[in-house]
This record gives sequence, structure tokens and C-alpha cells, in this order.
Amino acid sequence: MSRTEVDRAESVDEQDPHRTEGDKKQKSRRPANTAFRQQRLKAWQPILTPKSVLPLFFIIGTIFAPLGGVLLWASAQVQEIVIDYSDCKTQAPLTTNSPIPDKVKATFKSTKQTQPPSWQRRVVDRPGLKNTTVCSLLFEIPNDLPAPVFLYYRLTNFYQNHRRYVQSMDLDQLMGQPLSNSTISSSNCDPLRTDPDTGKAYYPCGLIANSLFNDTIYSPALLGVDAGNITYEMTNKGIAWDSDKQLYKKTQYQNSQVMPPPNWRERYPDGYTDENPIPNINEDEALMVWMRTAGLPAFSKLSRRNDTTTMAAGVYRLDIDDYFPVTEYSGTKSILISTRTVMGGKNPFMGIAYVVVGGICIVLGALFTVAHLVKPRKLGDHTYLTWNNDQHASAVTTGRDDRFGSHAL
Repeated sequence: MSRTEVDRAESVDEQDPHRTEGDKKQKSRRPANTAFRQQRLKAWQPILTPKSVLPLFFIIGTIFAPLGGVLLWASAQVQEIVIDYSDCKTQAPLTTNSPIPDKVKATFKSTKQTQPPSWQRRVVDRPGLKNTTVCSLLFEIPNDLPAPVFLYYRLTNFYQNHRRYVQSMDLDQLMGQPLSNSTISSSNCDPLRTDPDTGKAYYPCGLIANSLFNDTIYSPALLGVDAGNITYEMTNKGIAWDSDKQLYKKTQYQNSQVMPPPNWRERYPDGYTDENPIPNINEDEALMVWMRTAGLPAFSKLSRRNDTTTMAAGVYRLDIDDYFPVTEYSGTKSILISTRTVMGGKNPFMGIAYVVVGGICIVLGALFTVAHLVKPRKLGDHTYLTWNNDQHASAVTTGRDDRFGSHAL
């Protein structure tokens, strides 16, 4: 009996109510005879021939190469200056300005010779913070920088992408919910969940908030103006993404219910009090920027911006309260003042990638075209298949298909 007849018999058995269970055949597990189950769906299977492949190489090359050139040009239009101040606390002099040794990178449109950047440090007392080291950076902008102008801080060798570090936070707590100590103890904030001395929950808990970049970067001041120093006002509002702002709400905790993270103790030496209350993290955009972890160990994060006023050419002084340590883990920290274009900030990688891909496609297209014209190859010639080279002669003579152990029909 054929397979089709068996299936028909089974169908009859299922439809006949008078058949006994012993007379019924075993139900078939054969897949349904449909186009999808039997893999008979219509499909487009292109045949790759020189006439179809070679033009594709040249089309990709002619599109990618010019596009990469445009991206490189746009990146070159960005003007910026980067100053590494990692060693300011230990190397900058206390009394006079000293040139910064090999820690400055600048790209401007003007070719004017500028004075080398210098630095100086002093020790002052800030409200609630004594013996604060203030690092003053002096640098020259040779030409006007059109708005918007952005001020970033850049860190290296800081791994925000570590799995445990990325998970060390509690979204419910950031959304303002007053979680109990027992709830915090079972959250992802490990190892900074509760204070070991008081048993109170940390707010905000976790490693990310505890390691917040706490250097205070002030707005740069233009020196040597007739009316005195003029501050180029830059704000820390509008630096966070709108999607980030939606993750933070005003907390419902009371000051006595929680404790600040360990690295916040200099700012809150007595914990959260009526005089020094819990911060409104829904308004702290610097914290929001920091909590959006970076994917690479070297990254830049936006600190301040000015969207309306041109940054005039001249010599500027930028003061930074130096708190954040980086030398302990062989890292560096820098400030970066930059403009932008329609393609964003300075990043030539994308342009280089497009140019390289376009160039490779054009070169390969040219080589394949020459090979096709000089020594064309017959399409579908099985003699070019490596697995068939050794048996080609015997296969033609005997007509035997060794894979199945029988003569080919």
C-alpha cells in the first residue's frame, strides 16, 4: 500500500464512529501537505553572474566613497580643544602659571599661532568642603566659535560597561518610590544597598551613583577685556536626554530614612538633614548624564552648553574644583570644548570606514572585470569545484555516483 493510501485509510478511520479503538490505525505524524510545511513557498533565488555582480561593486563604491568624503569633511569642520588636567593637583604650581606638558590637543579653523595652555592651582574652602583644590586652566581660542558650544569632561580607563556596575542601581528608587530596607536589600544595588552602621538604605543606592563624577566645572572667563573679565555663561540645564529625564522623579523619602552613598559623605557629612536635605535627582541633569553608562572605557559626557552666544576669540580661564581621583586606576580626565556640525561632533571613524569600504569595492570590481575579460569562465562548469576535481575523469568514464553506491541513471 502506498503512503497516500495509508493516509486516506487513517482519515476514514477517524471519520467512522463504528470502528473500535483496536481497529484504528496509529495516527500519522506526517507534516501537513501545505506549501509552508513542505517548503514549497515561492522564493526569489538570484543567479550571481558577472553581469549582475560587477555593476553592484561599482555602484557601492561610487556611493560609499563620496559619502565617506562628506563625513570626513563634516568632522573636519568641528573646532575643539582638549586639555588633560589629571595631574593638576600634584604638578601645577601654586603661585604662577606653568605650561601644561604635552596634554593639549586643539583643532581650529584659524592658523594663528596661539600661546600654549597653562595651569595653576590654589586651595580654597567651599561651603561644606574644606581644602578644595581649584585647578585653573588658561588657554587661547584663536577664532570665534559659533553657537552652540559644548563643554564635556572626558575620562579614560574607567569601565562603566562592567556588568555588575551597569546593574548596580534601582529604577524604582530613582522613580521616587520610598523602598523599605528589606526591599533594597534584595535589589540590584549590590554591594551598596544599605549603610552598615545605621542599617538605612542608601539613596541613591548602587555603584553608579556612588562613583558620580564630582569635579565642579565652572563657566570659562574671557581675560584681558577693557571692562574686565567677562564670563562666557554656560549652563548645565538641557544636557540630559528627554528619555533620561523620564526615569527620575522626586523622592518620597524623609531625610531621616536614608543615608547618602559613601562617596557623597564630604558633601553630606552629617547625612541628610533639614539644612542639607535629600537632593532632587529629578532636577540633577549631571547625575542623569552620569547614570547613562558608557559602552567603552574612554568616553566623554556633556557637562555644560551655550546654545545662543558665540564664544569670542581670546584667552580664557577655566576653574575646576578637583575632587574626582583618576590616578589610582591609571586613568585620565580632560575637559573638551567643542562645536558641532549637522553630523555631530568630531569623529572621523565613520567617514574613514565609508571611504575604505567604497575603495575596496571599486578595486575588487576592477580586478574581477579584468579577470572576466582576460580569462572568462563558463557559468555552471562543475570542473571548478574542488571536491570534484579528483574524481572528474572516473565519473565521466563510469558514470558512477560514489556518494550513494549506485550507478547514475
